[in-house]
Formats: sequence, C-alpha cells, structure tokens
Amino acid sequence: MIPLAERMRPKKLEEWVGHEEVLAPGKALYEAIQSDKLFSFILYAPPGSGKTSLCQLIKSYSKARFVQLSAVTAGVKDLKAVIDEANIWKTRQQRETIVFVDEIHRFNKSQQDVLLPAVESGGIILMGATTENPSFEINSALLSRVRVFRMEALSEENILKILMRAKDVLILDAQENENLKIEFENSALEFIAKHSQGDARVALSALEWSLPLCTLQKVQELFAKKILFHDKTGDQHYQIVSAFIKSMRASQTEAALYYMARMWQAGEDPLFIARRMVIFASEDIGNADLRAIALANAVRHAVEFVGRPECYYALAQGVIYLSKAAKSREVGDMFQKALSQVDRCGALPVPGFLTNAPGKLDKNFGRGRDRFENESYMPEDLSME
Repeated sequence: MIPLAERMRPKKLEEWVGHEEVLAPGKALYEAIQSDKLFSFILYAPPGSGKTSLCQLIKSYSKARFVQLSAVTAGVKDLKAVIDEANIWKTRQQRETIVFVDEIHRFNKSQQDVLLPAVESGGIILMGATTENPSFEINSALLSRVRVFRMEALSEENILKILMRAKDVLILDAQENENLKIEFENSALEFIAKHSQGDARVALSALEWSLPLCTLQKVQELFAKKILFHDKTGDQHYQIVSAFIKSMRASQTEAALYYMARMWQAGEDPLFIARRMVIFASEDIGNADLRAIALANAVRHAVEFVGRPECYYALAQGVIYLSKAAKSREVGDMFQKALSQVDRCGALPVPGFLTNAPGKLDKNFGRGRDRFENESYMPEDLSME
C-alpha cells in the first residue's frame, strides 16, 4: 500500500510537470542532469512542489553514488562519515558521490561548516532541498559555492495535469482488481487542483482519501477545514507580512485587510500585527498624518485589553486608517542621512555656542555665546551639506 503521492513521483524528465523556468531543455540544471555533469545546488521551493521528487529523479540519471540524509536526524558525525566514504570512492573507484540533504535549512552552522570543504574541493556533489530562504538559513560561505534554484508553487493547471495522470493509474489498478470499483467526477479533480495551494502532495492525498467515489461533495468536505500555510518562523510567514505592509503602503486597503485576515486565521499573535502597524505609522506615514502613530498605539492598547476574538475590530480599524492615510518616508530618510553622516565623519566637535560655559575660561573660548544670525547648529564640516 504505497501512498499515491509516492507512486506518482516522475521516473524520467519527460514526465516532469511544471517549473519550466528551471527544468526545461536548454536550462542549466536540465542539461546537467541529461549529461550527468552535475554541480552542487540547493532547491528552494514551497512544500509539495517537487524538490524531493527531482532529487530522486536525478539519482536514476547519474552514475554517481547517491546518499540521502535528513537534516533532522543527521549530525556532524554522520556528515563526516559520508564525506570520508565519498573520498574513498573517488580515490579508489573514480566515482563521484551525490549527497542529498532534505530540509538543509535545519543544519546548524557547525554542520554546514563540515560540508563546506567537501563542496569546495569537489569531494561531494551537494544537493539540498529547503522551504526556507537560503539567504537567511545557509552560511554565506557555503551559499557562495552552490547554485540556488528558486521554484514557485505548482500552478492549478500543473496540479490538474498530475491529478489526471493519477486518475489513469488508479483506473488501471481497478481494471486489474475485479473487486475494486472507483469513480471520478472531473469537477472534483478541478476543485482539488484549485484548493491545494500548489502542493502536489496535498492534492494527491486528497484524491486518494476521496476514493472509491471521488465526488465534488466529498472533496469539498475534505477541504472544509484546510490549514493555511503560515509558519510563524518560516519564509511564508515573512512573505505574508511583507504583502501586508506593502499593501498598506500602496493604499490598497482591501488587500491589506486580506493579508491581515490570512495572519489572523492562521493563528498569528494579534500583538505582532499591532506592532507592525505601530512601526508602519512612523516609517511610512510619519509627520504626513500625526494622528497615525496615536491611532496605531491605541490599536495596540485595545488588542492588549480586549484580546481575541473581538480585538480584530480594532486591528481592522487601524489597517483601514493607515492604508488610507497620506504617506511620507521623511522620518526614516532623514534619520538614515544623519546616521550616514555619523558613520562617515565620526565624532565631530559640537559648535561652541551649543556647549555649556560654566566658567570664565570657557566663555573666553567662545563657548555658550549667543548664536550668530544664520549660523548652523551642525558641526562645521557638515554645515555646508
């Protein structure tokens, strides 16, 4: 009883669906697989988009040894053993070793440092798979020695094509088993494709769970309590937050409310949303509307006082106001200019008339005197900027 998602992994490149931006004739990775001239790379893609399937597919095309590790269970000792074995195979058998690390973002710095010299010297060919942004999770030294391929979620059309292939496989199974009767409604397959959020594993599992009668009503019930993808520490989390902020910045009120609703339904802490709004009120509105920071703080206090679920009224009120308010980046821009002046010029002397003059000698040096007309308060080296 092999799960349908496992059975439907492509066995050859011609069976691959989607990701033409990475895996199509003429593309570097496609040609490397076909010619068996692989290089170290990391696949960065959402769940269920085919990362593991692709690495398994490469195994069937390559003459190299293939070692699969899980970053959840493999420690430094395991990595060193694999690398030592790879060196032996390369020296004695003239055979390369591919090391596939699933969820490579879970490796800590020490584990990644073990991989670095082996990748740099060509002792192993590293293939990593991750749902998290490698720029944040992978050491810069290791990242500079591998290629990163970004794959988007599968499209609705891609998912439907995979489901139709799975349907054909299941029909063949039924024909070989007289006691197995299965039926499909095409509308049910279309519904699964639309609501799987680009995750082939979710789609194939839903199809399998709906058997032997895959009807629209049955799959609608399966998806009635679907889980929103919003890992509080993951890349998807930051994508939703970014979309939330950018929508308010562009005065796209309905979009901002939608992304706030995404966070709310996924169980995000309301105070996190309120904090982002307080930051936005100063960063993106600032002095263009002095009421914005006051309102954002009022929303924060309301969230603390009321709590879930009623505090969403205050959050929504704040989002609507901040989205429609006039925007100005003056606060951040001017402070960043001041920071750059400090970084560039260091601790310049303060103009004398701005300093204290507690004694007669200080006054003789011009400290604490009255300000001359049109005299700048800036240090002398910056006063002309």
